[in-house]
Amino acid sequence: MPFNLQRKLLVLLGLVILIALSSSVLLRNFVIRDFKAFGEGRMLDRLYQVQAVLEGRYEQSGGWQRDQVANDLVWAWLSGIELRLYDVDNRLVMDTGQALASLSPVMQQRIAASSSRRPLPPESSEFQSYPLFLRGEEIGHLDLQLPHPIYEAFFIRSSNQFLIYSLLGLGLTAVILSFLAARRISRPLQELTAAAEGLANGAPGPRVRAEGNDEIGRLATAFNRMADSLEAQEQLRKQLVSNAAHELRTPLMIIRGELEGMIDGLLPTTPEALQSLHDEAARLATILDGVDELSRAQAAGLQLQRQEFILLPLLHGIISRFSRSAEEQQVTITLSGDQAVTAWIDPDRFTQIITNLISNALKAMPHGGRLEIHLSATPHARYIEVSDSGSGIPAELLPHVFERFAKGKDGGLGLGLAIVKELVAAHNGTIAASSSPGNGTCFRITLPATTGGLHEHD
Repeated sequence: MPFNLQRKLLVLLGLVILIALSSSVLLRNFVIRDFKAFGEGRMLDRLYQVQAVLEGRYEQSGGWQRDQVANDLVWAWLSGIELRLYDVDNRLVMDTGQALASLSPVMQQRIAASSSRRPLPPESSEFQSYPLFLRGEEIGHLDLQLPHPIYEAFFIRSSNQFLIYSLLGLGLTAVILSFLAARRISRPLQELTAAAEGLANGAPGPRVRAEGNDEIGRLATAFNRMADSLEAQEQLRKQLVSNAAHELRTPLMIIRGELEGMIDGLLPTTPEALQSLHDEAARLATILDGVDELSRAQAAGLQLQRQEFILLPLLHGIISRFSRSAEEQQVTITLSGDQAVTAWIDPDRFTQIITNLISNALKAMPHGGRLEIHLSATPHARYIEVSDSGSGIPAELLPHVFERFAKGKDGGLGLGLAIVKELVAAHNGTIAASSSPGNGTCFRITLPATTGGLHEHD
């Protein structure tokens, strides 16, 4: 079974969970150790206090007085220590039981009530001996017995139970959440992988779901855009091949028919017949040149040499090339706009765009008219409008003017505006057409003001 991304994520999250739970156990051990050390320290402090009190009592009384040390042994008992006090000759002075018995019945009841929850030391426990000194001389010793550490045991038992429950509860919750997280993270990546493999094998297949705005969501969105673009390019390629084959078929059939007629002796081999063949061959060359030009326009985005140009002088230079043709056709060309408007463009490709638009406009006005080119700008975009007063574009053809081999009533290959659209798109711009029959046509080009968002290719 392959070790896929989901299993890798589960293993990684499992290690993180294991480390987190192990740190909890380690922390608990440190807490218990410090708690035991704290309890032992407190008990030693009480023992030293009892020793100091008894030594002071001996000095005050000049010896061991049973009635005076009784209260001290009761106080020691209330502090959790059972004592047996011996003099220097190892004779028992008093123990905790005798001290409690010397109290009044009321005091015994109160002390019994206050210490009822604290168990007595087991009978088998051994006493520990601590000597008592006064001015460097031994005055007796204490045998003491500590009660069973019930509070410490309760704390340790409670902490163990809490640790077990928390490890089971939190560990199980963490495992479930890790599984869900690994599945949620890996599922879109698995879909992306399957879709990418299908795309690589030539089967685009369904698009992946783009959920959220994180890196995976943006990756899915970018993949869908790429798949849409590839699918659209494939459709365009097929359409281009189909349209080109259709356009090439007619002149080829004419050439083939005339050549077969000449071979069979049905048609004379005259200069006129040869001229007809030459015209059809020239038509074939024109079609192929147009397709080649369209292919170069589609690849222009990878070859543009962008520079910042002042548009008005550049437009004026392009218009001057058509001054003679416009004069012969009695077409008036006007140019208007802000002198300081600039744009980042490839001057050669931009010139090709405007040249194609002006050529189409002049073809639409063979008997005179007006051609107006207007330049305007906003902080984020530049606009070039090319308007003519020709016959206009029929309404049914207007939505298709930028498609390949879309021919108007004036004939032609129908590739000029498709080339213009590709070149404008290479500049990260857009072009739109508006027209009404008998009132002329207007093409509006929108270009970005700067190179922001563009891909520079030198």
